[in-house]
Amino acid sequence: MTRTTTTLTELARLGFADLGAARDALEAMPDAVAPMFALAADPDQALRLLGTLRVSAAKPVAALLKDPAATERLIRVLGASAGLATFLERHPERLAVFADPLAGPADSATVGRVLLAAVEGTTGEAAWNALRAAYRAELVRLAAWDLEEPDGALVVGRVAAGLADLAGAALDASLALARRSTRFPAEEAATTPLAIIGMGKSGARELNYLSDVDVIFVTDGGDREVEIATALARETMRGIAELAVEPPLWEVDANLRPEGKDGALVRTLESHLAYYERWAKSWEFQALLKARPLAGDLDLGERYVDGVAPLVWSSAARENFVESVQGMRERVTAHIPPDEVDIQLKLGPGGLRDVEFTIQLLQLVHGQADPGVRQRSTLDALLALAEQGYIGRVEAAEFARDYRFLRLLEHRIQLSRMRRTHLMPREEGQLRVLARATGFASTADGVVEEWQKVKHEVRTLHERLFYRPLLSAVAALPDDGYALTSEQAEARLAAIGFGDPRGALHHIAALTAGVSRRAQIQRNLLPVMLQWFSEGADPDAGLLAFRRLSDDLGEAYWFLRMLRDSSGAARRLTEVLSGSKFVGVLLERIPEAVVWLENDGELAPRSAAMLLEETSATVARHWDDQDAAAVALRTARRREVLRLALGAILGVITVGELGKGLSDITTALLTGVLALVHRYGDGIEFGIVAMGRYGGAELGFGSDADVMYVYRAAGVDDEEAQRRAEHIVHELARLTEDLRLPLDLDLGLRPEGKNGAIARSLDSYRAYYARWSLTWEAQALLRARGVVGDAGVLAAFEQLADEIRYPTEISPADVREVRRIKARVESERLPQGADPARHLKLGRGSLSDVEWFVQLLQLQHGASVAGLRTTSTLSALAAAVSAGLVPAEDAEKLRAAWIIASRARSAMTLWTAKTADVLPTDRQQLEGVARLLEYPPGSASRLEEDYLRTTRLARQVFQRQFYGDA
Repeated sequence: MTRTTTTLTELARLGFADLGAARDALEAMPDAVAPMFALAADPDQALRLLGTLRVSAAKPVAALLKDPAATERLIRVLGASAGLATFLERHPERLAVFADPLAGPADSATVGRVLLAAVEGTTGEAAWNALRAAYRAELVRLAAWDLEEPDGALVVGRVAAGLADLAGAALDASLALARRSTRFPAEEAATTPLAIIGMGKSGARELNYLSDVDVIFVTDGGDREVEIATALARETMRGIAELAVEPPLWEVDANLRPEGKDGALVRTLESHLAYYERWAKSWEFQALLKARPLAGDLDLGERYVDGVAPLVWSSAARENFVESVQGMRERVTAHIPPDEVDIQLKLGPGGLRDVEFTIQLLQLVHGQADPGVRQRSTLDALLALAEQGYIGRVEAAEFARDYRFLRLLEHRIQLSRMRRTHLMPREEGQLRVLARATGFASTADGVVEEWQKVKHEVRTLHERLFYRPLLSAVAALPDDGYALTSEQAEARLAAIGFGDPRGALHHIAALTAGVSRRAQIQRNLLPVMLQWFSEGADPDAGLLAFRRLSDDLGEAYWFLRMLRDSSGAARRLTEVLSGSKFVGVLLERIPEAVVWLENDGELAPRSAAMLLEETSATVARHWDDQDAAAVALRTARRREVLRLALGAILGVITVGELGKGLSDITTALLTGVLALVHRYGDGIEFGIVAMGRYGGAELGFGSDADVMYVYRAAGVDDEEAQRRAEHIVHELARLTEDLRLPLDLDLGLRPEGKNGAIARSLDSYRAYYARWSLTWEAQALLRARGVVGDAGVLAAFEQLADEIRYPTEISPADVREVRRIKARVESERLPQGADPARHLKLGRGSLSDVEWFVQLLQLQHGASVAGLRTTSTLSALAAAVSAGLVPAEDAEKLRAAWIIASRARSAMTLWTAKTADVLPTDRQQLEGVARLLEYPPGSASRLEEDYLRTTRLARQVFQRQFYGDA
């Protein structure tokens, strides 16, 4: 075997993936270093980053490489965390930490002294930078110790505690800086008490490598002390999270305080206790389970914890406590984006939150009478619950093992880039690195398999413990002098149309639990709303969506008033929620839109002028921040699409108004984004030409936006103009991308199709159409409409298009070519296995037949009949009737087919929240579409018959008129 082959084999055994690059890079390394890369989670990354450090920090690295143990620690950290490597590149002097290893996580007193020493004698931003650099140096030391441990899962609790202590020390140091820099007299600033209470993971000493640090600020005294303490708290938070040369550490989140974001940042101890005694909700006591003094005045902090403890441990006796706890968890999990559910370590099924909520519920229930289970950390609570006999020791051991497994995955993922995330990677290379970093497996598939096993185990345990009913599911229903058993209630719900009556009972219990105004109103209204839901196409989906919406809006006065006082609006709400997953998804993002249901005027499309006025204001407001402006523009698009979806479902707008409204919304978005990326003086004129259904102002829900891009040089040479135009096109695609409500800017109708340039100059279009243009391209131009950009170039393009699309004469050969292409489209583009009679776009008598027929008339007669010179299919069809080109009876058949196919296509998207082009055969799916088309209940077959009959008649007209004189 050759030496090169042997070397590559050895490199592969060490874990390198890019063997050639590794071999070349190792030639510059000391011989003894190479085997050490087997210790790294990502040897390729470790080698690359070590090479970078050898250049940028030659002396410190050279000194470390003389110490094998220090070198191993450095390589472990570089292979596990590109984020920490970036810090070391900024601060090469901190490489010295690898020569001074930890014997274990430092205690809070030790790291406190280190961080306070780092800021001694400094103020302002220089002090913030010093604090943050010292914090990160200690973080590197802790990570090095963590990565050296042979069993990371076994020490994950100690690491998490060390991270919490380090966070507390950082807050203490930042508070010390705040006392030195405040505008208040130094003596008052020094003596004003301020306790920083750790909540959540910081309170439980189970912090991640990069977490928000949840806190509550407490002071003591009068108004003066509150004023000073508030200033100190704000400055403390700035020291941690304000932008500076050294990046922020993490977010200090004080939103768990009384009244959340709307409440005072700092309260006195007395004020806190008064709030919890009178106003706090059950979930707030659950949050207080983990409260502990974290920084500042620890004596005051202990008084706070001692004061709230009796309230916390008596909260389980509150009415509807269990439902409140369960509802809180459901609210959290309900907001996971669908595409993240399967990769969520924290909130997904079988994730960390399942473990934590289960343990907290058991603690709150049993901690009322048993102080032994009153523990802050999850692992300590598990042990205590087992020792006290509330859960089995085997179950406790399984839960602890699975919890450590999930926490170590979370730690290693966050450590990799020093980013706050709870998502498992999808890419195989990242999963392979994660497998090595945790030691759970040796391959990407292996670590995923182990994770899936743990998720299943956790989910099984969670369902067994958390979801087992503690109260009758029907206890929240109105008391009419009798009580149904769960089985009886499920049978009744099933009888009125609920496919999952048990799930429906759970939603009812959550909606009616408690003594809040919302619960009282919903207890009164739910019986009739359940009847309305049962009349919808999908009662289960409707009830679920209503629960989510209610959770989002909470105690919002206007929402509760609408439910109570406007039965029409409430009924409309049940109709749209049980009839459209598309609307349900958008309402989760824009819940305030339900108020539109009270007023038909709010459901009508906003005028193009109003949309463009809002667009201009948005662009002006975010002129210096493209991404922020784009987010605002995309949000406005979602809002307006939702408005039209509601109007379409409720029959407030016609299919024509819908098409124009969706087209205007698209134009408004493109107008705003183009204003961001194409500004005066950039050397070109640029325009967006709408094509296809967008050009015809006939968009439906789920339609692509067919476009072409045209430009004209204005001060730069042709090559530079092309480059700038292409840059604009790429930016348009980037800034309009919306995963929540996709917008596909389809360039398929441009010259030469997918092989053509993405943008062309006006002269290039002119030359192409003069020399190479095919009949189908002239046909495509029939719907070309300049919509966004510089008026001059758009007008010139439309003038050019008119010359192509409205010829004075079209030859018989070109007519035959149109017919030939139409026949080819039918035979080749119809998806395999699709029923031609049911395809809404390409099927017999569907949109394609009507549009091709009308377009052939436009090519033949557009030059002589002014009314045909329009991009609208139905307008052109009407003009053809007026000109005597088509009998009115035939035109009506075509029009009816076009309308029912367009409406059904949009309805499919509204029903499923996915784009679909085939009328379903499944009865439930077909019923859903029928209801959206305003058919009465039980009309699935009627819709099917109407569609097939209408399109069959249209097909007969099409074949006779389109092919008749062939």
